[in-house]
Amino acid sequence: MAMNVETLEKLERKMTLTLPVGVVESEVQTRLKKLARTIKMDGFRPGKVPMNVVSQRYGYSVHYEVMNDKVGEAFFNAANEAKLRVAGQPRISESAASPEGEMAFDALFEVYPDVKIADLSTAEVEKISAEVTDSAIDKTVDILRKQRRTFSQRPQDAAAQDGDRVTVDFEGKIDGEVFAGGKAEDFQFIVGDGQMLKEFEEATRGMKSGESKTFQLAFPADYHGKDVAGKTADFMVTVKKIEAAHLPEVNEALAKSLGIADATVEGLRADIKKNLAREVKARLLARNKQAVMDALVGKAELDLPNASVQAEVERLKDGARADLKQRGIKDADKAPLPDDIFRPQAERRVRLGLVVAELVRANNLQATTEQIKAHIEELAASYEKPAEVMRWYYSDNNRLAEVESIVIENNVTNFVLSQAKISEKTLSFDELMAQN
Repeated sequence: MAMNVETLEKLERKMTLTLPVGVVESEVQTRLKKLARTIKMDGFRPGKVPMNVVSQRYGYSVHYEVMNDKVGEAFFNAANEAKLRVAGQPRISESAASPEGEMAFDALFEVYPDVKIADLSTAEVEKISAEVTDSAIDKTVDILRKQRRTFSQRPQDAAAQDGDRVTVDFEGKIDGEVFAGGKAEDFQFIVGDGQMLKEFEEATRGMKSGESKTFQLAFPADYHGKDVAGKTADFMVTVKKIEAAHLPEVNEALAKSLGIADATVEGLRADIKKNLAREVKARLLARNKQAVMDALVGKAELDLPNASVQAEVERLKDGARADLKQRGIKDADKAPLPDDIFRPQAERRVRLGLVVAELVRANNLQATTEQIKAHIEELAASYEKPAEVMRWYYSDNNRLAEVESIVIENNVTNFVLSQAKISEKTLSFDELMAQN
């Protein structure tokens, strides 16, 4: 039973628990008897090990187990009775002052905070919108054509120009020494595509097949090759072949090659528009949701439970280690990652989670079955076999839980947008796509 609950500081609480010694001892004996029936020990037949031998060998660990179980059970019963919302695990230690025939324990723990959300009609949110324009469709058509371009060799005396594919040999030296990655034969690149550094492209532009040229190239200080970053190299380049690019015509054949159901130019443009509109919708939703969450956090007052923040720090650290591992970093799981790096992000996530939960509770913004179904249908619509995608979501509770949390966030976003002061801002398609 709980004797009392003390408030230590902000969200920290202390509870004293007592357990009758007899309850602990009888449970220890019950578990040891059960254990005696199954354990194997040298010199004894199975199930015939004397109780005093079993107690000697396993008594301490069984006693420890029982204490943990019983004290944990007593703590959570007492917390429920006192209607406490416990954050994280309690730290339980034996108390010095134990009454006769009883064992006393102190449980230190945190509770979830009361969240106060100010009047949302005073919150200011910038809501952005954007449209899929004809020029955006044109650009996408150009990209699709470029991906399907073919090349044919140009005459010997033709000079390399933007859009041409050139085949070159090159050798670069720094202080007279060839460096790693500084030499290649039969290397191909498209002039003007930005695949090569600017000086390299400029040197090659205007050269003819069979010509050689030397030039200097200054590697940027932030160049990905650390050994050459910030250094200047002397390059020699020889052009061996120049090929002109041929882009396919925008016609029914192109639409057909792209697998468009309505294989016409109009059908192709309509399909592109539909895909771009889906991308625009997703980006606008993400950006407006972020603006809403920022406004929401700004309107809330609450203390943060350290246990929740620390758990989030550990989650972020695990994610960072997994990311390092994926990038091939050696001993990524042992990399020293200080908590302080992750604390601001962890605190923000915990704060946001608590504020959103309070808003959902106070305004009944839970996800309905119909909303979850509609969201999954929308996700599945862009796939070839939507029914299979829907089955994939419904076959796993974790996937359904992810969808549910997205729907709840959308409900919160719409609720805040309906309450707050909104300033509308229209972005061009390119501006929206340029933002991360």
